[in-house]
Amino acid sequence: MSFIQGTDRKQKTMFPDCIEDYIGEDNPVRVIDEYVKLVNMSAFTKSKEHRRGAPGYHPSVLLKLYLYGYVNGIRSSRKLETESHRNIEVVWLLQKLKPDFKTIADFRKENKTQLKQVFKDFTKLCKDLKLLGEEFIAIDGTKIQANNSKKNNFSKKKIQRHKQYIEDKVNSYLDLLESSDKDDSPKLKYTPEEIQQKIEKLKERKIKFEELEKKLQDSESNEISTVDEDARLMDNKNNGVTVAYNIQTAVDSKHSIIVAYDVTNNPADQGNLNSLAEKAKDIFGKRKLEVAADKGYYQADDLMKCERNETTVYLPKQSYSNATGDKDFYGDKFTYVPEKDLYICPLGHELRRINHKSKEPKRIKYRNYDACKNCESKSKCTTAAKGRIINRSPNQDFLDTIDARTEANMDKYLQRQMIVEHPYGTIKRTMNAGYFLTRGMDSVTTETALVLLAYNFKRVINIIGVKELLRILVALRPTLSLYFYMFKSYCTKRQEFYG
Repeated sequence: MSFIQGTDRKQKTMFPDCIEDYIGEDNPVRVIDEYVKLVNMSAFTKSKEHRRGAPGYHPSVLLKLYLYGYVNGIRSSRKLETESHRNIEVVWLLQKLKPDFKTIADFRKENKTQLKQVFKDFTKLCKDLKLLGEEFIAIDGTKIQANNSKKNNFSKKKIQRHKQYIEDKVNSYLDLLESSDKDDSPKLKYTPEEIQQKIEKLKERKIKFEELEKKLQDSESNEISTVDEDARLMDNKNNGVTVAYNIQTAVDSKHSIIVAYDVTNNPADQGNLNSLAEKAKDIFGKRKLEVAADKGYYQADDLMKCERNETTVYLPKQSYSNATGDKDFYGDKFTYVPEKDLYICPLGHELRRINHKSKEPKRIKYRNYDACKNCESKSKCTTAAKGRIINRSPNQDFLDTIDARTEANMDKYLQRQMIVEHPYGTIKRTMNAGYFLTRGMDSVTTETALVLLAYNFKRVINIIGVKELLRILVALRPTLSLYFYMFKSYCTKRQEFYG
């Protein structure tokens, strides 16, 4: 049986193969090459080769490499170095240049602001290409694992447990030493000198925990991470509890393109709606915007900011359970009567306001202990000895209008999951970005910008297609070159004027 035969590796040719021949016309790597030609590289720092006397790399070379890597799920600087030696697409993209891993890593570290700006510029390009709806966005957050294990995250209680363990261990070794002095003691596993060495090592460990405890006391946090100090312990839907960052994104409804993002070390999503909506408006150049979000963003102060800034929000209200877990007696089963300023419980009893004296209470309380005392369903309603208390927010009237608006526009709210959760699946699974490689808030934010830029890049290629996108980018080149020339000329004249 005959088979297709390959070319003899030692076969010599009159004319060597051209690298260009190995890259198809519809290969996405061509889009990366063409797009980076449009990026204003003047703000990037020069990348130096880590060999004495060698010239530096142009920043565009490293930007191409990073964009290619993140689009294809290759984020490690060492792996990117390896790709520059063996991957024909990277060899073509970098024109056979082979930067070492240190040069690659330094580029990301030294150009944090510039890389974040590239994300913004590409988002604005999406706007110019009419890929954004610019009217309706969905906002959501996801936890991405930090470069810090749970073992290296400490709370006050965890530190105290470690200290207590060390003290107990030291005491047990001291008992061994004491017993070794007795004539009738059994043969020890360790010599007295070895035991003394172990005690000294334990004492050194205890000093480190005491220093950690002092550092935690001086900070405003209730926990501390020793590898990435900005990372925090967070609940993760898939992995239980992990040390992570909370990544917030605003996604345009038209093509699920990410238009804005934020990185926090607060596990809660509350308080991020208005800031993300305003970032999206800056991209759109519009004052009004519609936003869908889940109930994790339900916070009166943040929603009021959105309302003042002409952001219309659709999100479900939070449902508060009672201590017994009986749904028939959840808080939303109590009806508020505004004319009388009281609540009616599911069994028809009136709960009246009790804190009239406080001018600006954080919570307005309603109760009727007399009715609760004789109620047959008290055990289903509450575990409190005296009876049930209902808390009402001072901003509840405003929140009721938000609830009513969401109820009337459920079709818009239900689009949220389809819009905003599509990127997270792609980022974490396809792009291999379910964990961070860098440490510290600023570096992690830069890494996030690269990940989201790569995601948007993939989306645009899928929407427009490689050949059409290449045609558009080539056509844009003269226009942007003129813009960059005029901008550079303006900056030079301004600097000369102000001296």
